[in-house]
Amino acid sequence: MKYLSALIIFFFSSYCFCQKKAYEDGEWLKFKIHYGLINAGQATLEVKSELLNNEEVYHIIGFGKTTGVTSWFFKVEDHYESYILKNDDLPLRFIRDINEGGYKKEIQIDFNHSSKMATIVDFINNHEKTVPFPENAQDMVSSFYYLRNNLDTLHLKENDEFNLDMFFDSENYKFKLKYLRREILDSEFGKVPCLVFRPYVQSGRIFNEKESLTIWVSDDDNKLPLLIKADLVVGSLKASLIEFKKLNNSFKIFVE
Repeated sequence: MKYLSALIIFFFSSYCFCQKKAYEDGEWLKFKIHYGLINAGQATLEVKSELLNNEEVYHIIGFGKTTGVTSWFFKVEDHYESYILKNDDLPLRFIRDINEGGYKKEIQIDFNHSSKMATIVDFINNHEKTVPFPENAQDMVSSFYYLRNNLDTLHLKENDEFNLDMFFDSENYKFKLKYLRREILDSEFGKVPCLVFRPYVQSGRIFNEKESLTIWVSDDDNKLPLLIKADLVVGSLKASLIEFKKLNNSFKIFVE
């Protein structure tokens, strides 16, 4: 079930967008994850207002795990956290603490946006280093919230593409996303108007090809990720939003 952890990673870095403030303190999202027909796991995202180094931040807490029979033969418990500066939507700290079938990693990244240097602490290997990062780079969690607030979706055209610098572990990645279309999605909450996007991923080890991942987000001021589908080298994965609390904007449902 190594593919489950891959989807959780892409889920936390999924891109959804709006013109108004998309989220606020207290927002909470819960997702159900399927591997084929198997109910394989669940994931949550939560937003809290806090202070870090005397700066006002949104503390984003992400957690994903396998459930049921899946956890018997491949147990996953992934924790992701990001501390995002409220004034400019940039990450101040990123935490990745994962256990995927016995593979463990626990790192903390502190971003200095003045010097454009990131201090990375590896707690398992007791190692620390400082490396440069591009201006306005995002981590894999903050990117989700940054684009919810900052990308204009009112004038989208089919095949429009968007790029973002994403700093992950100790390297920078050029993330590219394509807008596909508008669509009515039959979801847990009814029929919801959605924007459909396709992130470009690396083909080969996990994904069949670069366009193997598709994301449906609500076409409203929340821009909630409602559905994520991934075609894998072996099988397929799907993550569906099943619960939410304290949305900052009205949630649109299509009424026939």
